[in-house]
Amino acid sequence: MTELAPPPTASPSAHGVRVAHDDLLRFTAAVFTAHGIPPERAKAAATALCHGDITGTTSHGLVNLTRIYLPLLTTGRARADAEPRVLADRGATVLLDGQGALGLWLAGEAMDLATRRAAEYGIGLVSVRGGTHFGCAGPHALRAVAHGMVGVVAANCGHQRIARPPGGRVPMLGTNPLSVAAPAGANPPFLLDMSTTTVPTGKVRAAARAGDPVPEGWLADDAGAPVTDPARFDDGEAHLTWLGGAGPGQYKGFGLGLMVEVLAALVPGAGLGPSPAALSVDGAPDDDIGYLVLAIAPAALRQPGIYQREAGSLFGALLACPPIEPGGEVSYPGVPEARHAERSRRDGVPVGRELFTELSALGERLGVAPPGVC
Repeated sequence: MTELAPPPTASPSAHGVRVAHDDLLRFTAAVFTAHGIPPERAKAAATALCHGDITGTTSHGLVNLTRIYLPLLTTGRARADAEPRVLADRGATVLLDGQGALGLWLAGEAMDLATRRAAEYGIGLVSVRGGTHFGCAGPHALRAVAHGMVGVVAANCGHQRIARPPGGRVPMLGTNPLSVAAPAGANPPFLLDMSTTTVPTGKVRAAARAGDPVPEGWLADDAGAPVTDPARFDDGEAHLTWLGGAGPGQYKGFGLGLMVEVLAALVPGAGLGPSPAALSVDGAPDDDIGYLVLAIAPAALRQPGIYQREAGSLFGALLACPPIEPGGEVSYPGVPEARHAERSRRDGVPVGRELFTELSALGERLGVAPPGVC
């Protein structure tokens, strides 16, 4: 149990508080350490989890600390002391068994290994089985950018089945997220981080907790009619739609989801969603998740510096594109997140009232000082 001197605190307002950036990371790491995660792993896990709150993707941030990650640890479905095992090493490619390690740490470790191999071979692929939930895919892909490389991260949902194939009656696949991060010269890194369903489950459940309806197109009932009540998802009365919407467009999202299943799970031999067991309507846990973790080193393929110059030109041209609306702006994936992260570091990370109260109570229970407010 970790004992820390308490920072200044304040009662959360109706709209929440802003929490000091570094102190939020300190608090989250201490909570993981109190659950048996070694300190350095705990810091990495905290950084990956808080990425959601720091960049504004709150549905995948600290709200899941007590809903996903601590239950994984306390039930033993994720192992605090797991030591990943190399099953095959072919130089530029590695097959890794995560042994049930906490995915928030494991995915970053896999990317660090991939970047080391890419530095030597120009490309590094780490194919992982035996993984657990890793939160946002983006922070793991961004680790490659820190080395001047392009990072690709994708994961299936293990045996968990959430989304139905087009025309199908029972779920067969997970939300199967995919992320690509790339250096963009002097501009914010390109960062695509998406589910292959229209939205991930986290956004639906966030709306349900808030008592808000969701837009038409996120959910559908068994007859394919739009559902706007998010509570019907966990009640089993609605299911996620595929990226691309209804009609022929849904095959694009479904195809991407199936692509992730092949690359992230079928290749390493991780748990699959589509299986004979999937013919049952009963759900299954997201155990034995598979990851695709890829790093590409442009400097190993072309003269050093050329990629950065051309990337700066490419993404700079997008930012300079004249907007349709006066006073508007053109952006690309990664820019809004980078701007939100800059404000979070400067002014504090926004934390909702209920979440701040929940985290404070968690800290008190564990003997961990709550994060200080700005």
